Amino acid sequence: MKKEYKLKPGNSYPSGCKPNGGGVNFSIFSRYATQVELLLFDSAESQEPFQIIPLQKEINRTFFYWHIYIVGLPAGIWYTWRIDGPNLSREYGFNFDKEKQLLDPWARAVSQKYWSRKAACLPGNNGLTAMRCCVVDDRYDWEGDTPLRISSEKSIIYELHVGGFTRHASAKVAHAGTFAGLIEKIPYLQQLGITHVELLPVMAFDEQDVPHNTADRGLKNYWGYSTHSFFSPHPGYCVTPEQGTHIEEFRDLVKALHKAGIGVIIDVVFNHTAEAGAQGPVINFKGIGGKLFYHLDKFDKSIFLDYTGCGNTVNANHPLVARFIVSCLEYWVREMHVDGFRFDLASALARGDGGTVLDDPPVLWSIELSEQLIKTKLIAEAWDAAGLYQVGSFPGYRWAEWNGRYRDVIRRFVRGDKGLIPELATRICGSSDLYEHEGRLPISSINFVTCHDGFTLYDLFSYNNKHNIANGENNRDGSNENFSFNCGVEGETENPGIFQMRRKQAKNVFAILLLSQGVPMLLAGDEFLNTQQGNNNAYCQDNELTWLDWNRAAENADMLRFVQQMIALRKRHPSIMRRRFLTGKVIEGKNMPDISWHSARLDKPQWHDPEARLLAFTLAGCEVHESDLHIVMNMSDEKAEVELPVISGKQWRLALDTSLPSFQDILPPQDQKQVESPLYLVNNKTVVVLENVKA
Repeated sequence: MKKEYKLKPGNSYPSGCKPNGGGVNFSIFSRYATQVELLLFDSAESQEPFQIIPLQKEINRTFFYWHIYIVGLPAGIWYTWRIDGPNLSREYGFNFDKEKQLLDPWARAVSQKYWSRKAACLPGNNGLTAMRCCVVDDRYDWEGDTPLRISSEKSIIYELHVGGFTRHASAKVAHAGTFAGLIEKIPYLQQLGITHVELLPVMAFDEQDVPHNTADRGLKNYWGYSTHSFFSPHPGYCVTPEQGTHIEEFRDLVKALHKAGIGVIIDVVFNHTAEAGAQGPVINFKGIGGKLFYHLDKFDKSIFLDYTGCGNTVNANHPLVARFIVSCLEYWVREMHVDGFRFDLASALARGDGGTVLDDPPVLWSIELSEQLIKTKLIAEAWDAAGLYQVGSFPGYRWAEWNGRYRDVIRRFVRGDKGLIPELATRICGSSDLYEHEGRLPISSINFVTCHDGFTLYDLFSYNNKHNIANGENNRDGSNENFSFNCGVEGETENPGIFQMRRKQAKNVFAILLLSQGVPMLLAGDEFLNTQQGNNNAYCQDNELTWLDWNRAAENADMLRFVQQMIALRKRHPSIMRRRFLTGKVIEGKNMPDISWHSARLDKPQWHDPEARLLAFTLAGCEVHESDLHIVMNMSDEKAEVELPVISGKQWRLALDTSLPSFQDILPPQDQKQVESPLYLVNNKTVVVLENVKA
C-alpha cells in the first residue's frame, strides 16, 4: 500500500515548495480560487499521483495564498496543482479548469517528458500529458564562488545558444547540447578572449510553441523565447532532467565559467509567456488567475492584448507581478550567481493598464533599485513588437541598451553606403546623442552588428535576401531589411575573389566593432564564419542549420586568429574602453586631444560630403604607457593615400590592415613594423590601425 504523508497547515511564505529537513512546505497564490488540490508523484514518469491532497479554505488559506506542509516528504518527489474557481465565462478573465494539472510558477525544476501543448489547449484533464514540478534540495557547494564584478567598459559579450553551441557532432563533447557540454568548451572561450557569455533563454520554455505549419514540418521552438517556468533552468539543457538536477547542472556551469574569469548574462523573457492568447494552452498563470498576470481588454477580458507578437503580454506593472519578476531576478543572482540579464522586448515592461506607456514603470525602477541587483548588468532590448522604440530613452539610468542604430549604421557603412560619416563617428564614440543628455555613459550602448535574430556575419555578406522557406511560413517571417550585401553572388560561391571579399568584410566589421566605445557584443560562430544559409529567423531550426559546425573553426583558423588578436588589441588599449564620453579637448600632460578627426587629409573630416566613405581619427592613449592609435576606415571602392599625424618623439607601427593576407593582417606589438613614410596607402574596403611607440 502506498504511503500517505501526514499533513500540517503550512505557511504562506515562501511561495513555491521549500524543503526544510522535516518535510516540505507548499504555497501558491490564487486570489479567486474556490478549490485547490496538490498532486504528488513518485517520479516524472509516473502516470498517476500517489497522493491527492485537497486544501481546505479554513485551514490552508491565508489571504490569497494556499499552503500545506507535508511531513517527511523527501526531495525528488514530483507534483502539480489543480485549481478551480468561479464558474464565469472567459470574458471576466478567468480560465479555471478543475481537471487541468498546472505547474507551480515558482518551481525550481520541471519535466516536459510527456508534455503535449495541444492537450493543454483543450479543456479537461491533461494529466498524462502535463508538465510536472520537482521538489528540489537546492543545497550546493559553491566553493566560495560569487558573481564576478567585471566593469562594463572592459566587457566583451559573446552571445550563444546553449544547445546549438555543442549539439553538432564536430563539437566533440560528452554531453552535446547541454550546460555540461558548454563547460567542455570553456577553454575555447578563454582563448577567444571574451569576458562574458550571454546565454539565449535558459529558463524553462515550451519547445512546442511554434506555428502549425512550422510544427507540421517537425520543427520546434529552438531559441527559447517562450518561457513558462521562470525559476527553473530549461530541462532540455540538462543531462538528467528527470532526476531534477536542473539547478545543480546550471550552477556547475556558472561556477566553471567564473573560475575561468568569464561572467554569465542570461537572456530573460518577462514580456510574454508560453501560454499565448485565448486559444493558447493553460500551463500555470492562466489557470491560477490570469486576469492579474496578463494585459486583457478592458471590456472583454477573454481578449489578450498583444504587444509582443506572441499572443499575450505580461502585466508587469501590477504589484504582484512586478514582485514576482523582481524576486525571480534576485533569485538568479543570489542562488544561481548570474552576473547580468538581457531583457527581451524590454519596452513591453514599460506598459501599464490598457497598454499605456508609463514614464516611470514601477517594475523597471524596482529592478534598477534592488539592492540585490545593484552590481548586476541590466541590458534592455529597448523596443517591443507594437511599435514602441526606446533606444536612447529607455526608463532608468543604469540600464544598457542593445543599440539597433549602431547595428544599422555599421552595416550600411561597411557595405558601402555613402554620406554616413557624421553618424558613423557618433556611433563608434558611444552614441552620445542617445545617452549623454540624460547623464548616461558610453557603456549604456551595447554595440553589435549581428545577433541570434538575423543573418550571421558571414551571411550578411553572402545574401541580399532572406531565405526562410524551411521555417514553413512561406518566407514571410524574418526581417526584410537587413542592410546586407552578397558581394556579387547570392549564396555560396567558388569564386575566390568573392570569397576573399566576404572574409575581408567580416574582418572590417570585427575591427570597427572592437574599436568602438561602448560594450561590444559578438555572435557565437561569427569568428569562424558560421552560416545559416541565408535564414535570418532560425528560431525553429534545432538542427545542423543552426548548430555551430566546429569544423569551420579549423577551416577558417585565420579568421579565428584575427578575432582573437582584435580582442587582444582592444584589451591593451584603455583608450577604446573609456567610461566617459570623448570630448575633443587636449589631455593634460599629453599635448594632444583625446580624439581628433580626419579624412585622407589631416584635420579635414568630410562631415558634409554626401559621397564620403572614409573616416580617420587619432585616439590618444589615456594611460602613461599606452600607445596612441591612428585609425582609418575606408569603405569606398578606391584606394586612398592618407596622411599620418606627427606626434613628437613617437613612431607609427602597423597593427592592423584588413586587406593584407593572414598573419600580416593583424600583429601584436612585438611583431609590428615601423611605417617610415608620412603617408599610408589604404586599400578599398579596408580598416587600418597604427600604434605608436617612443622613437
